[in-house]
Amino acid sequence: MARVKRGLAAHARHKKVLSAAKGFRGRSSKCFRPALERLERSWQYAYRDRKVRKRSFRGLWIQRINAAVREVGLKYSTFMHGLSKAKIEVDRKILARLAVEDRGAFDAIVLKAKKELESTTK
Repeated sequence: MARVKRGLAAHARHKKVLSAAKGFRGRSSKCFRPALERLERSWQYAYRDRKVRKRSFRGLWIQRINAAVREVGLKYSTFMHGLSKAKIEVDRKILARLAVEDRGAFDAIVLKAKKELESTTK
């Protein structure tokens, strides 16, 4: 029976891991075993941080909306309440983009929310 030589597959796998580990510090970019361990850890961080990124962007959008709304004399929470009362369904990403890029459109939305808040309190 012929012997099985697996050098080609192992070499390809090692090469793939080491090329993915480029930029790591020390032995982690040069030796297979530490490179594999560091790569697996980096994949865990990447998986976790794809979810964290969504959270941090939502926080950023809320900060931008809050800053823009406070110039008009409202708070973020009351503004969002006014939007729901006025039945305006615009997500925070779009609101933050409008607050930064198209101030006129954002002010029109704020005005509608403000009117709705004033009409319900009277």
